This record gives sequence, C-alpha cells and structure tokens, in this order.
Amino acid sequence: METGTTGETDRPEWVGLPGGLLSLRRLLLVLWTALLTVATALPLGLFAGAGWAALGAVWLLPLGWGWVLLGRNWRSWRYAERADDLLISRGVLWREETVVPYGRMQLVEVTSGPLERRFGLASVQLHTAAAATDAKIPGLAPAEAQRLRDRLTELGEARSAGL
Repeated sequence: METGTTGETDRPEWVGLPGGLLSLRRLLLVLWTALLTVATALPLGLFAGAGWAALGAVWLLPLGWGWVLLGRNWRSWRYAERADDLLISRGVLWREETVVPYGRMQLVEVTSGPLERRFGLASVQLHTAAAATDAKIPGLAPAEAQRLRDRLTELGEARSAGL
C-alpha cells in the first residue's frame, strides 16, 4: 500500500492545510488587536482627552500586517507521504523541511484544544528517538488527522520490525 511518490525521480505529492487554521489564527489576531486597541484608547481618552484616544487606532497597522503574514505562513505549511518517510515543509523566509522516516517514529499523537475543536481542527505530533526530529502538522481536519495517525503508526510498526 503505497502513498506519495513511487519512483526515485518523482516529486512528492504535497498536501496543504485546510483553511480552518487560517480562520482561527486570523480570528485570534483580530481579538487581540481589538483588546489592545481598547486598552490603549480607553486610558488615553479618559486621562488625556478624546483626541488622544485616536492613538488606539495605531494597532490597525499590525493588524493589517499580521493578516498578510498569517496568510503567507499558512500557505507555506504542507506535508507529503512517501514510501519510506513523511515530509513536512514550512516557512516563508526560512524554509524548513523535515523528513521523518517511518521506522524512526516512536509515537504519533492527535491533539485538539478547545479552539481547534470549535473550528473542526486537530494537530498530528510525531515523536522520534531524537528530540530534534520531532515534527508537528497543525490544523488538519480531525478525520484526516486520525487517518494520518493510523497510517503512520502502521507504517512505523512495519518499518521498525526489522530493527
């Protein structure tokens, strides 16, 4: 049962993250920006006057910048299942590609916090013997996270049987 590419020269079939993760992160950005705007404008308005309260709008600049950066970061995350390993790629300025051989996996976890559950998301955490090669795929649909966990566990057990 092969996934990903089948030959040495073929390119891996990359899978991106669903849009729910981007929506969640942007919602958090808007909430934190609104909180900071109120926390800045309210004291300035009370103690320095209404004109100074307009300085609370300064938080709209980081909101716009963060909105764009979150979109770029979300688009950079992807993963690919290959015959012998799992590839995880992320990063905009500094690209990072992690290769996790199936035989080196010790534990595959699926986690979902309260906000992730509200948005229908789950994360897959891969643990290996070397802590530096632990990897995480955030923002997956729960069904895909469970499928990936089961598939990686199955392949990990099959590959490590010879060790």
